Amino acid sequence: MPTQIARANAITEWFNENSSEMISGLINIVIVIVVALVLRAVLGRVIDQLAKRMVNSRDRLSKTRAAGRIVKSGEASRGERQRQRARTVASVLKSVATFVILGIAFVTVLGQIGVNIGPILASAGVLGLAIGFGAQSLVQDFLSGLFMIAEDQYGVGDVIDAGEAVGTVEAVTLRVTRIRDLNGGLWHVRNGEIMRVCNMNQDWANAVIELPLDYSVDVEQAKEVIQLNIDQFADDPEYAPKIIERPDISGVVSIGNGAVTVRVMVTTQPGEQWALGRALRGHLKSGLDRANIKVAYPVLPVTGAGAAQQG
Repeated sequence: MPTQIARANAITEWFNENSSEMISGLINIVIVIVVALVLRAVLGRVIDQLAKRMVNSRDRLSKTRAAGRIVKSGEASRGERQRQRARTVASVLKSVATFVILGIAFVTVLGQIGVNIGPILASAGVLGLAIGFGAQSLVQDFLSGLFMIAEDQYGVGDVIDAGEAVGTVEAVTLRVTRIRDLNGGLWHVRNGEIMRVCNMNQDWANAVIELPLDYSVDVEQAKEVIQLNIDQFADDPEYAPKIIERPDISGVVSIGNGAVTVRVMVTTQPGEQWALGRALRGHLKSGLDRANIKVAYPVLPVTGAGAAQQG
C-alpha cells in the first residue's frame, strides 16, 4: 500500500511539473494543424483562380484574329477543352501543394512531441537525392507533360507531328502521349522526348493544291477556269460551312519538267483541310477536263539512265 501511494505521488508530481509543457505542446500541435489546413485551402483557392483566369484569357485570345483570320467555329468544344485542361493542371498543382504542406506539418508535429527530426530530415534529403538521380527521365516527362497541358500544345483528337510519330492523339497524360498513325499503329511517346510538335488541328488550317498544267497551256485562261471552279466549290452548301476564307489562286509556283504548276490555297476549319483538299482536287479535275485544259505529263529523257524503254 505505501508503495502504491508513493507511485501515485510520483505521477502527480510529474504531471504538475510537466502539465504546462504538455498543454503548450498540444496547443502548438493544434496551431500547426490549423495553419496547414488553412494554408492548403488558401492555396487551393488561389490555384483554382489561376486556372479560371487561364481559361478566360485563352477564351479572349481565341476570339481575336489569328494571323488575319477569324476562327468562326468550334468555340464550344474548344472552350470545354480549355476547362478540362485547367482542371487537370489545377488538380496536379493542388496535389503537389497538399503533399508539401502536410509533409511539413507532419514533421513539425513530430518535433513538438519530442521526436528528433534531424535524422528524418537527413534521410529525406538522401532519399530525395537518390530519387532525383534515379528518376531524372520520369521527372522530365512529368514537367514536360505539365507544361504541355498548361500551354495547350495539343489535345485528344488533334493530328500532330511529333517527329517519327505522326497521327491522331488518342490520350494525353503527364508522362506519355499516345498517337495513332495512319496505318493504325499506336505510338507511346514519352513527353520528355518530344522536342518539337506540329499541331495540324489548332484554330485553322490550309489546304494546299498544286496543279501541274501542261507547258503549252495559256496560264491566264487556265486561271480563269480555276477561279470559276473554286468559286463554285466555295459556294457549295456541303463545303461552305467548313471554309473560313474562300479559295485563292497563289499563282505559278514552279516551272519545270514540262509543267507549269499553279497553287490554290483554301483556309479551312481545323481538321477539315484533308477532306476539303481531296474534294477540291476532284472538282478542279472535272473543271479542267470540261475546259480542255491539259495536265502535264512527266517528260522522260530520250537517252540515258532515265530513258523510256520500248519493246
